[in-house]
Amino acid sequence: MRISRWLAEHWVLGVALLVLGYLFLPIAVVAALSFNRPSSRLSYDFNEFTLDNWRNPCATSEMCEAVLRSVQIGFLATVAATLLGTLMAFALARHRFRGRSGLNVLIFLPMATPEVVMGTSLLALFVSGGVPLGFWTIVIAHVMFCVSFVVVTVKARLAGMDRRLEEAAMDLYAGEWQTFRRITLPLVLPGIVAAALLAFSLSFDDFIVTNFNSGTTVTFPMYVWGAAQRGIPPQVNVIGTAMFGVALLLVLATSLAHQARAGGQRRPAP
Repeated sequence: MRISRWLAEHWVLGVALLVLGYLFLPIAVVAALSFNRPSSRLSYDFNEFTLDNWRNPCATSEMCEAVLRSVQIGFLATVAATLLGTLMAFALARHRFRGRSGLNVLIFLPMATPEVVMGTSLLALFVSGGVPLGFWTIVIAHVMFCVSFVVVTVKARLAGMDRRLEEAAMDLYAGEWQTFRRITLPLVLPGIVAAALLAFSLSFDDFIVTNFNSGTTVTFPMYVWGAAQRGIPPQVNVIGTAMFGVALLLVLATSLAHQARAGGQRRPAP
């Protein structure tokens, strides 16, 4: 009876843990294969434990060049998309203007459009405009579809923010810039950071849009796709595991910093 009662009270938690386990299982497999010495180039079974892959992650120079190029593209696309998306989110959430409803619909179009359609459309645009395909066309394409995710994320944060805090700051003779810097920005910052992390992950991971607009530029996903035909090096699993670990640490650090800031604000003054 106790077991059945406990299962009846915690079955939602159990289902959630099963779903999370299913989602994290591929990541665990990739992390395990990063310590594997495969028996052949086309073998993906666990053959022998080794640390050589982590000691020499750049055994294939082309792979590290592709990783560095993806990081550069992701950084530039993230900065541009975060700035543009944050400004657009503030405009849509705080101001009333003609065409606001239509703009809200247009924001969702890059998110709802299939990537094949988006990639071919951008390719046609660049070719018709005489723009040479390469590094910068990839950056422009990534900014275009990352902006929508930034707008949606930051706008959701703004919608849940209490405007009375800003009004109270202005009642205490704080100027607009001082209110924004001390009240608005700290409250919206977690949403901006989350949007930036999401934009970087989308940019770093993109293959379809990049493949249409890359020219001769090779990013990390494109390298993995090409290497799959002749055998993916085990160092790819090292890069994937390291990227997941860095993203997890950034999320944890941001969450802890936000909790510490919230706890400091709630602590009564001596």
